[in-house]
Amino acid sequence: MSMTDQQLLRYSRQIMLNEVDIEGQQRLLDGHALIIGAGGLGSPVALYLAAAGVGRLTIADDDLVEVSNLQRQIAHGESDLGVNKAESAAASARALNPGCRITAIDHRLEAEALRAVVSEADVVLDCTDRFSSRYAINQACVTAGVPLVSGAAIRFGGQLAVFDGADADSPCYACLYPPDDQGDEALSCAESGVIAPLVGIIGSFQALEAVKLLTGAGQPHQGLSTFDGLSGEWRHFRVPKDPGCAVCSSEAS
Repeated sequence: MSMTDQQLLRYSRQIMLNEVDIEGQQRLLDGHALIIGAGGLGSPVALYLAAAGVGRLTIADDDLVEVSNLQRQIAHGESDLGVNKAESAAASARALNPGCRITAIDHRLEAEALRAVVSEADVVLDCTDRFSSRYAINQACVTAGVPLVSGAAIRFGGQLAVFDGADADSPCYACLYPPDDQGDEALSCAESGVIAPLVGIIGSFQALEAVKLLTGAGQPHQGLSTFDGLSGEWRHFRVPKDPGCAVCSSEAS
């Protein structure tokens, strides 16, 4: 289906980019992004992907908006206090771009339900803050062969990694953080704090990588990037595929 004149005008600043053009914008309109977590990271991800014209968004979160969220979770306002975060973020994204088909999932995705939703997506964005959730999402993405864009933000530090199963040499999240070395499960913004704009920086980075994956522009991010908000410095690390990984290696069950 060809774009309408209104769509051509709305997305004109992207269409004029040689790396996107009409074909790339159409791929965005035909694309489906799954956003798991509608908090600090998920808020800018949902808003930017809706604004960019991703045709279908699924937003999942079982939490409710609290007043302490409003310092950084820009998809929610005071009128959303007590509202499910997925529903609130979906409403904000629809207000920004009514042309997007947006589905809110207001319960925790686990086991077969998680795998089923992941398998329907073209790209998954992990915007959660718990290791247990990250491992489950990674496993579902590896099983379904769906690329995963993973972000994290805490205190003044953030990181981003893209795991693309289409690349035979790409690691998965478990290669980067083996389950036996997962660290403190309780490390979250609620316990450790986070500076407000940091989640916008990392979330916007995640949204950019999702747009690249959907349009085919450039190449997916490689390795792990970390950002130190106190110094303003980015660092990049190569992350090799673990041949003994329990999730993505050829020996994994």
